[in-house]
Amino acid sequence: MALSFVYTEEQLALQTMLRKFVENEIIPVRAHYDESEEFPFPVLQKMQELGLNCLVAPEKYNGVYYDSVTQCIIAEELCRGCTGIALGVLTNCLASEPVVIAGNEEQQDWWFTRACHEGKFQSFCVTEPGAGSNVAGITTTAKKDGDYYVLNGTKCFITNGGVASQFTVLATLDRSMGPAAMAFFIVDSDLEGISIGKKELKMGIKASNTVEVIFDNVRVHKKWLLGHEGTGFKIAMKTFDASRPLVGAIAVGLAQGAYEYARDYARQRIAFGKPIASYQAIQFMLADMLMKIEAARLLVQKSCWLFDNNMPSTQAASLAKCFGADICMEVTTNAVQILGGYGYSREYPVEKMMRDAKILQIFEGTAQIQRMVIAGNLLRE
Repeated sequence: MALSFVYTEEQLALQTMLRKFVENEIIPVRAHYDESEEFPFPVLQKMQELGLNCLVAPEKYNGVYYDSVTQCIIAEELCRGCTGIALGVLTNCLASEPVVIAGNEEQQDWWFTRACHEGKFQSFCVTEPGAGSNVAGITTTAKKDGDYYVLNGTKCFITNGGVASQFTVLATLDRSMGPAAMAFFIVDSDLEGISIGKKELKMGIKASNTVEVIFDNVRVHKKWLLGHEGTGFKIAMKTFDASRPLVGAIAVGLAQGAYEYARDYARQRIAFGKPIASYQAIQFMLADMLMKIEAARLLVQKSCWLFDNNMPSTQAASLAKCFGADICMEVTTNAVQILGGYGYSREYPVEKMMRDAKILQIFEGTAQIQRMVIAGNLLRE
């Protein structure tokens, strides 16, 4: 229960191992995957071999238990190298949370055996063309038909959607009842009636697969209903309590990578006869970058600690996600500024980092939605 700012020996060893992995396996290829927009199967397979394919899986499936703090250490280190590549495995955490929260033994066995032992990818199918920030507005339907539910609807901006073998899908049993009629299902991507729509051409995180997933009279057996009818919205909200700190950690890792690159560049770049790091203007920029990264990291750690100790964490999760994403955008922008013209060139990684950073203010609840959550909670207090 005690809160500590010192990582355990196991966490430090994991951090060191991942730092080496990123240096050797991710950084050398991140520009290639950003340019080609290919899904980075070879790199992700190496992550799977390290046991990183599904960090939220119970210990019986993964052979190790990662608490939320440790999950965020992993996310931070991977995203220091490349957020787009890292999302291939980190998205599995988001997709799997509903199964952790509400899955029975049969459901968890099917889901996590494939995730941990077979290296399958997962997708979280919630967002729709008319329902992004407003989860309560989804229109994908689930109609009861004997022992089956028939799913119809289109999900958009689905990360891993084109490569996933398993989906967690939020649908409504009755649109007129709003959140009270929602239900979560786990769905095999091979079921008849599932198709992949357009692949999104994105500004950043180009190595990440983002597509439409279309459900056309897809029959899902009732045994794959998570929890009960009407609990889908609550499961989604609990999922966000767990996933938003992870997005905060992604932001911290990306910002850390940009800060380190800009710092090292400033030490070497000569202007007016001396390194630009010797000028106060650059020093203050670097100091502000580090200060905000440290603050964001502490918010992430606090929200993870609250979650791991079964304490209310919704407010902390939104604080961590929102602040982390905002400072990540600021830090990566300043990294480009410190590199000057070179920062704007694709020859250097900071322009990619800046493009990658923007999505963190959008997905998993926009910066504006997080502020609405934060304001609503503080006014209720």
